[in-house]
Amino acid sequence: MRALLQRVTEASVEADRQVIGSIDRGVVTLLGVAAGDGPTDVRYVAEKIPHLRIFEDARGKFQHSLLETGGACLLISQFTLLANTRRGRRPDFLGAASPADAAPLVHDVAEALRKAGVPVVEGRFGMRMQVRLTNDGPVTILLDSRDAGPRP
Repeated sequence: MRALLQRVTEASVEADRQVIGSIDRGVVTLLGVAAGDGPTDVRYVAEKIPHLRIFEDARGKFQHSLLETGGACLLISQFTLLANTRRGRRPDFLGAASPADAAPLVHDVAEALRKAGVPVVEGRFGMRMQVRLTNDGPVTILLDSRDAGPRP
């Protein structure tokens, strides 16, 4: 599972020409679910997102987490994070989970974040969306659940 976090001062997501969600200060999380991902990957990502210290203190140092700042998460499913670009010019997405497998895991991440105390706004799984954001910093962090070590 890959999660691309962007620290934002504001963000919104639109589908079918309507804004379906927006946040003020927080993170936009683009979430790609890989084939074979499961509960261990959900836990890894859902524990990292609220606790990463990517918000600055008064001295400009990354000392505060999403939970500490009271920020929100705009969560957008994005299978293109699993693109394989090693050969040729057209990426393949064979490493991405099927929509039937990915959708429940995206929902599980959203629910785990909510249980941790993070307000979560979700995009619409499988829909074409437009995401607007003001990246603060810019700060962009890539998480990969495979970085957690051996998988059970």
